[in-house]
Amino acid sequence: MMKENLPTIYPDLNDVLGLLADSAQAILGSQLLGLYLQGSFATGDGDEHSDVDFLAIIQHDLSEAEHGALQTMHRRIFALPIPWAQHLEGSYFPIHMLRRYDPERDRPFYIDNGSQELVRHHHDNTWVVRWTVRQHGVPLMGPPADELIDPIPPAALHREVVKTMRDWGEEITSGQYSIDNRWAQPFAALMYGRMHHTLATGQIHSKLAAVNWAQNNLDGRWANLLKRAWAERPFPGQKFHQPANPHERQETLEFIRQTLDNLQLSIPRKRESIF
Repeated sequence: MMKENLPTIYPDLNDVLGLLADSAQAILGSQLLGLYLQGSFATGDGDEHSDVDFLAIIQHDLSEAEHGALQTMHRRIFALPIPWAQHLEGSYFPIHMLRRYDPERDRPFYIDNGSQELVRHHHDNTWVVRWTVRQHGVPLMGPPADELIDPIPPAALHREVVKTMRDWGEEITSGQYSIDNRWAQPFAALMYGRMHHTLATGQIHSKLAAVNWAQNNLDGRWANLLKRAWAERPFPGQKFHQPANPHERQETLEFIRQTLDNLQLSIPRKRESIF
């Protein structure tokens, strides 16, 4: 249960997080080892336009009864007349899955931003999430996250980010992943800026930190693209239904294509490995 230190500056959000922590603990008891706020509210740039990422670390996989009770809990929270309640996103991660890293096999129960359904998904089964929770996770209940999550191998984090840059970039440039709206275009630009930042520093920080880093470390064209993308963040729900600015879309595609070209030159595909 959250007691003294409030996890965010938003009272309504703290109420939702308190309800999540208390309800999950009531359902899971000693099975719940820790519950952590992660994502943008942990790395420092969370605001009223952010989703609310969490990670619950549990002793073993959810039983059918536990899954049903948590499903009911999430639907009850979603129905609250508080906007934050509709933007919880996170996973219930068995600790043995956290420690072995096998995203092809392991799919903990996950609830997506804007969803009421708790389903199996590999979304949070990444080195990036593990690193973020271990280094920045805000405890809602339980010990500091580094007591439960092992140190992240720097080379593994690096390889995963390179693979994400490559695989997602190929989806974007081939049209499999659309950046044709005013939410997806700046989101893609900011995520690539953030991944550049991670490759340069070996650490994961906020999108805004990456925007600021880019001003002195990336080509001015891309640094300005990231500044404009950051300014586009407000009211993402509205912008998802609005067409992207053609110039911004083209700049983002060129930024991603240059990134892919540089990866091809510096890290040949045949040498890529997750392990």
